Amino acid sequence: MNQINVINPYLYSGVWVFDDPAKELDKEALIGGMPEIIELACQKLNIKNPEDGFVAVFSKDQFPGAIIKLNWIREEMSGNVYEWSEAKLEGWLCPALLKYFDKPPNAIYIQLKEKA
Repeated sequence: MNQINVINPYLYSGVWVFDDPAKELDKEALIGGMPEIIELACQKLNIKNPEDGFVAVFSKDQFPGAIIKLNWIREEMSGNVYEWSEAKLEGWLCPALLKYFDKPPNAIYIQLKEKA
């Protein structure tokens, strides 16, 4: 498993999704509070047109440029709930999380960037 992971979320039929062919994921949905986290983070970071796609770099460990930290809160409906405490928002991540981590990490550090 990679230490640093990269996905490119985008809006598809009104739902935030991402593709990762290496992990056999196609239009994997980000739901259950994740849309609110994505939209607020993109707004705060001035990411233009995030619905057309942006870059999300993430790891279970801190890394240079990571400015969002999601803290594990609980298991729920075969997924895991994380909190962005700075924004007082919670978001649910489905079991696809385990394609990136051996087990749900205590924290996920994230950097968002505009597509090049």
